Amino acid sequence: MDQQVTHINIDNPTTLFGLKVRTSNINELSGEGAKIAGLWQQFYTDIAPKLAPSSQVYGVYTHYESDVTGEFDVFACTDLQVTLPEIEQTTLATGNYLRFSGKGAMPQTVIDVWGQVWQYFSNEQCPHIRAYKTDFEFYKSSEEVEVFISVE
Repeated sequence: MDQQVTHINIDNPTTLFGLKVRTSNINELSGEGAKIAGLWQQFYTDIAPKLAPSSQVYGVYTHYESDVTGEFDVFACTDLQVTLPEIEQTTLATGNYLRFSGKGAMPQTVIDVWGQVWQYFSNEQCPHIRAYKTDFEFYKSSEEVEVFISVE
């Protein structure tokens, strides 16, 4: 396995605030009913202008129906409490995660990192099992992302 991953244990839950959609990989990959791109567009239009320079931006995947084939919730969110009617709250759960990272132009870089995640877990010799609890993207900068995948 040539993908470098780092095992991380998160001990403290983090509360985040943002916008939410429910979708599936089938909808996103087919283009039919894709919602994630629109979610981020709304986030950068409605929420990002209200953020402080030190605010952190996350994409959170949670409430998995099953595995890669089922539906899940996606949040485009921040650590800053924002007051808008459509804002929902979510939590980065404690637990064991694997961290994958990438640098480059968005959104292609985050798409490429997710491709690495899928490739890593589809390998028959993969030593980890996805937990399908909470996975998240942490945008370290406008051109750097870390993707954290919950594992058993």
